[in-house]
Amino acid sequence: MMLLNFDQRWHAMFALSLILAPALQALSTFFWVDGEYGVTGGTILVFSMVFWIPALLVLFSFVKNKMPNYAAWGFLIAVYGFVSGVNFGFLGVLTEIFSISHESYIREFSKYPISSNLLLFQAGPLAPLSLVILGIVFLYTKVVDWKIGLLIMLGGIAFPLSRISRIELAAHIADILQLIPLALLGGKILMQRKTE
Repeated sequence: MMLLNFDQRWHAMFALSLILAPALQALSTFFWVDGEYGVTGGTILVFSMVFWIPALLVLFSFVKNKMPNYAAWGFLIAVYGFVSGVNFGFLGVLTEIFSISHESYIREFSKYPISSNLLLFQAGPLAPLSLVILGIVFLYTKVVDWKIGLLIMLGGIAFPLSRISRIELAAHIADILQLIPLALLGGKILMQRKTE
């Protein structure tokens, strides 16, 4: 498993980001309010996205030698998708603070189709889609254990299904499918750092 050519002190941050990004995202769903993130869940989701950026950088670095074009452009597209997660988190905060129903904000967003699609509805699916493709690439390139690639792919598939259905159990399962492989990778990087 090849990590970016950063000073060893960066490795702990990258490893912890791989663990904290999906862990905080998973935690945020425990605070859903009627299928919405709400103030607490939305705040936690926004903080998870801070860790998703370095986590994505590490994940895409694993394939940079075998598929350099995909690693560069795939990373950029994934970041765009995950940044929209910040928008969904902040939307959850605002809808609870101002008591805005799901139907109301959908209706109001329809008045601004370009912005709402660029910031939320079309950008959002790029995050899980990026994970699905990354999982397939991991399986193809064999840069990580095949079970890691498979779980990342399954997590990417389960995520939008759980968020569209707004079923909490489905959301927890999707979150676990993302947490397990990334936490394993993060733990492996931490262990490598200790032995070097």
